[in-house]
Amino acid sequence: MEPWLGMTLLWGLFAGAHIGLATGRARSALATRLGERGYGVFFSVIAACGYSLLITYYAQHRFEGSPGLALGRVAALRWSLMGVIVVGVMLMVATFAGYAGSPYAILGDGMVRSPRGIERVTRHPFFVGVSLVALAHCLLATHLVGTIFAAGFAVLALAGAWHQDRKLTPRRGRPFADYLAATSTVPFGAIVAGRQELTRGEMPWGALLGGAALAAGLRLLHGSIFAYGGAIVIAVTVGGAPITAIQDALLARRRIAKSRGGRIFDGSLKPKAS
Repeated sequence: MEPWLGMTLLWGLFAGAHIGLATGRARSALATRLGERGYGVFFSVIAACGYSLLITYYAQHRFEGSPGLALGRVAALRWSLMGVIVVGVMLMVATFAGYAGSPYAILGDGMVRSPRGIERVTRHPFFVGVSLVALAHCLLATHLVGTIFAAGFAVLALAGAWHQDRKLTPRRGRPFADYLAATSTVPFGAIVAGRQELTRGEMPWGALLGGAALAAGLRLLHGSIFAYGGAIVIAVTVGGAPITAIQDALLARRRIAKSRGGRIFDGSLKPKAS
């Protein structure tokens, strides 16, 4: 079987499990039986297993099968696409600078504050960053299996951004709907439309520079990233999730403790005292 076909099938299984377990009767039944926390753990385990299969398969077959577009052979395109990857990594890292106070924080208190920092550029910096990195790799991939592998992450990221907005709107009501109206998923979309303005003092410059440094480091290690059957990638991403969750929980507790004196978003570009 062609490696790209195997990769397509694995992406189908991974996406099917995600959609099937996250929506409709399946989620309701599992949450009722396991509780919300138990459901979260179960979903995370299934997602981690599916992700590990994707990474392992790609690591084993990334140099096999039909050729890809391989646009990196054109010098101008190679450097342009590498620049897109750097920007994507910077956005991903910048996400965590203000994530605990974001309306999207998993363990937050549900309060919706006015857009700040990178949220003025895009309300989904992590998902947008992943999609930029993935789309660039689709064009750079020397084999079709790599194109499919990267395309899956791009689709998953964009679908994830859409799903989060749709899921949280009924849960967090009008303030969240107003937050969506005042921001954009497309980078600089809200700024160009006049709904936001870029505030330099709010930007997480340290995180952005850290993202650029991380991108440079990954480039230096590019040839060995998927060594050992992808074990390094799996360990970093799957192992890093619990650490992020713990940090999120600690910061969320601090935010809840200060919530009475905090601010909420009333739909305008200015915060309103709670």
